[in-house]
Amino acid sequence: MQSRLIASLMAGAAILLSQALPDPAFAQGKAAAITGQVSSEAEGAMGGVVVTARKAGAKLSISVVTDAQGRYSFPADRLEPGEYALTIRAVGYDLGGKPSANVAVEKTATVDLKLGKTKRLASQLSNAEWMASIPGTEDQKSGLLNCVGCHTLERIVRSSHDADEWTQVVHRMMGYAAVSQPIKPQRLSDPERAGTPEQYRKFAEYLATINQSVGPWEYTLKTMERPKGQATRVVITEYDMLRPTTEPHDILVKDGEIWYTDFGENFISKFDPKTLKITEYPTKEHKPGFPSGNLDLGVDTKGTIWFDQMYQASLGNLDPKTGEIKYYPLSAEFNDFRVQMNFVGLRHDVDGKVWTKNVPTGDVFRVDLATGKWERFQPLKALANGKRNTIYQLISDSKNNAWVAEFVNGYLGRIDAKTTQVTWFQLPTQNARARRMRIDDQDRIWVTEYRGNKVAMFDPKTEKFTEYPLPAHTYPYRSAVDKSGEIWTGGMHTDRVVRYYPKTSRTVEYPLPRTTNIRSVWLDETTSPPTFWTGSNHGAALVKVEPLD
Repeated sequence: MQSRLIASLMAGAAILLSQALPDPAFAQGKAAAITGQVSSEAEGAMGGVVVTARKAGAKLSISVVTDAQGRYSFPADRLEPGEYALTIRAVGYDLGGKPSANVAVEKTATVDLKLGKTKRLASQLSNAEWMASIPGTEDQKSGLLNCVGCHTLERIVRSSHDADEWTQVVHRMMGYAAVSQPIKPQRLSDPERAGTPEQYRKFAEYLATINQSVGPWEYTLKTMERPKGQATRVVITEYDMLRPTTEPHDILVKDGEIWYTDFGENFISKFDPKTLKITEYPTKEHKPGFPSGNLDLGVDTKGTIWFDQMYQASLGNLDPKTGEIKYYPLSAEFNDFRVQMNFVGLRHDVDGKVWTKNVPTGDVFRVDLATGKWERFQPLKALANGKRNTIYQLISDSKNNAWVAEFVNGYLGRIDAKTTQVTWFQLPTQNARARRMRIDDQDRIWVTEYRGNKVAMFDPKTEKFTEYPLPAHTYPYRSAVDKSGEIWTGGMHTDRVVRYYPKTSRTVEYPLPRTTNIRSVWLDETTSPPTFWTGSNHGAALVKVEPLD
């Protein structure tokens, strides 16, 4: 109550720096480096506010979340001595002033923060909040699910393009490679892949109803409820990458080090969270002038790291001990200007063959590692549903059968490794848009339903799906399942990490300190609870989320 009274009497950010006892509110009884209360005139004590501390010149930032009483606390073992700037994230509010705290050994600094209602709400909304705010049917809004791969929805709604202009803009955007971002766009080498402007007419007419082409927005801006309870008991660390153009995409933890692909540049990289050292392994440019970047990242049974090179039309593997890279470029008979090789099926210990696929054609390829011979398969021809279909991810099971996720309507397909017979299974949710998969030790497939807003588990033994619904507008990209059966995921919309408990259907959403374009995710189960890792694909950072319970 005393700190709340002080906060109410101070203007802007009410900052009280003093020596204090360790904060009893901090979980597990650890000492606090910085503690305090966040409040506002509108709400009083504010729970669910993300508070971030960053030391000048540091390569990382640490964030915590306020509890129901508005209290926050940074663990003493996370902040080394020095001066820290404090910032917040609470949609609808701004932090007055530029508060800071001086961290000293075995001492606790107290900094109470006063927030005020923002006058720039639109600039604070997440993609999920824009999706909730804009009018339109679910079908109309579904087109926007493609836009967030390169930029935020705020760019769209702030524009003033009319329908005619939008046909040209969308056509131009479709001509950029998926590896693009606003600070580094990359053009596709396939001039026909973008189609024609007029084919986007219907979508263009819709976009002109939600932007500012005829004046200010006529719809109410909606915000998500701030997290509470278990979702506030978390520590989040963001580690800076070497360049602002780095796009950490797929990620894995191996021997305590974090490996990741750079989605927009030709590197496979390794990060040591103890020393903060980043080691980059340049990957070969096979097709000069074509877009650069790598996507998939996996480890085979011998511990070798594999990746795909997308528009460079090659697979590669890296020996983590020596850093040596071997390449497997697609054979010339299949390697034309349209190729975008994504994903690697890695059970070649079974038969010596590795799977991959081509995005624009839906072709699946398999290479014999001993002979270098490539084979082509066209599984979409067996999907006779009368609709346009595409393949997103490819992955291998324990028998090296290839599994593919159909991204428009929502199917799982299997190519038998021995007979090459193709079998398709339709997801229960219509227009699910099956995206990224994982296969567990029972050969069950865990797949995200990007448009369906669910995670599904398919059991090949029973040929049955089990679906797990997620919070509105999560639009999951990839999921992971821990040893206790909890499902972890995230996406490019909510800026929240989702933890789902299948036994009780309970969901916890851990808030992130800034806009975070979550792609692939990884669980480090050497800790309890597991530590969640992901890349901030447009934020040039690796993100570590450590739940406290």
